[in-house]
Amino acid sequence: MNKAVIRAENVSKRYIIGHQWSKNDGLRHRVEDFLRTPFRWLKGQTSEQRNRNEEFWALNNIAFEIQQGEVIGFVGRNGAGKSTLLKILTRITAPTTGRVRIKGRVASLLEVGTGFHPELTGRENVFLNGAILGMSKVEIKRKFDEIVDFSGVEKFLDTPVKRYSSGMYVRLAFAVAAHLEPEILIVDEVLAVGDAQFQKKCLGKMQDVSTKDGRTVLFVSHNMVAVQTLCRRAILLSQGEIINDGPVAGVVADYLKESQGTEIQRQWSEPETGPGNDVIRIKRIEVLPENGDAGGVLSMQSPLRIETDYWVIKGGTRSHITYHLSNDQGITVLTTGSDAATREPGLYRAVCKVPANLLNSGGYFLKLLVVENENKATYEKESIAAFEVQDTAERTTAWVGREPGVVQVTLPWHTEFLGN
Repeated sequence: MNKAVIRAENVSKRYIIGHQWSKNDGLRHRVEDFLRTPFRWLKGQTSEQRNRNEEFWALNNIAFEIQQGEVIGFVGRNGAGKSTLLKILTRITAPTTGRVRIKGRVASLLEVGTGFHPELTGRENVFLNGAILGMSKVEIKRKFDEIVDFSGVEKFLDTPVKRYSSGMYVRLAFAVAAHLEPEILIVDEVLAVGDAQFQKKCLGKMQDVSTKDGRTVLFVSHNMVAVQTLCRRAILLSQGEIINDGPVAGVVADYLKESQGTEIQRQWSEPETGPGNDVIRIKRIEVLPENGDAGGVLSMQSPLRIETDYWVIKGGTRSHITYHLSNDQGITVLTTGSDAATREPGLYRAVCKVPANLLNSGGYFLKLLVVENENKATYEKESIAAFEVQDTAERTTAWVGREPGVVQVTLPWHTEFLGN
């Protein structure tokens, strides 16, 4: 029996982007436009301004169906259309074409502080937010103690929320949305501002409302471990279109491959164009999984390799290449170099293997150095390649966020019984 609670039918959303006059537009350009179209100037619209209006389709023919009790992950890079879709589902904005059918009451958490009045206290905002969600005062009172206990902001309950931190906002807003028994709960990336302990509570609560209460959850996140922990099905959006809709493992794999970016592989066709000097010139740099799957996901839990093809231009010089590996916070994580040797002119390949469970998740940049006589860097190139390492571990109860630390090494531990 079909128990669809959300049905999107060929939903598209168009925005008109208006481009204003640039400060670089000269007086002659404006005078010429006035002479060509004087009446449009009187109406406040020039041909130039009209031509600068641009259509942007944030969503294009989106169609899907969600059953009662499903927990669906929506994933995609920034600008893929996720937020626009959620605003349509929550009736904040209307689609340009198509329609959405929803059965049941919807509670959403799209932006920090949505639905809160900054001048009211936390206590007053609980009742205000509950009323917005369609709850009676009696229903809100019945759930009030649970909401406060879950949020952990009891000490500041009678403080105006304008004095709350973003984390406190989210704690209270999520507690209200999750406890006032909506049939459909929509949660955007705002949980990222919470601390580790609260995120675990939120994930647990979302699992409870779906498995125990049979409610539907739509979860949007860039944290793929959280998506895989919470969801069995996911939908991947890219440039306003659905790229994949299916089991979460396959959708997450496609998302990770798409998000790797283009700098993971760099190539130069001729020695004259490649970075380097009169000793060594680079032909190709590529970061890939140890299994050699070009374009595959670079996982924390699996080894990866850095391949460098380079031309030795001048023979008879003892030289090698070195990499400084830095993370997206600008911290140099490690330095590694190829073997130093005197080589004849020609094309060579150097391979560096990075073991599993060493690099933390996040973005990384390679700085290239050409080194002569093992101690003199004669050429340097910042950010010659970039890549991202993903946490692909499947966890059910452990913390699913990014662990602190520059590296994420799996160290040996041993526990023994010492007696009573």
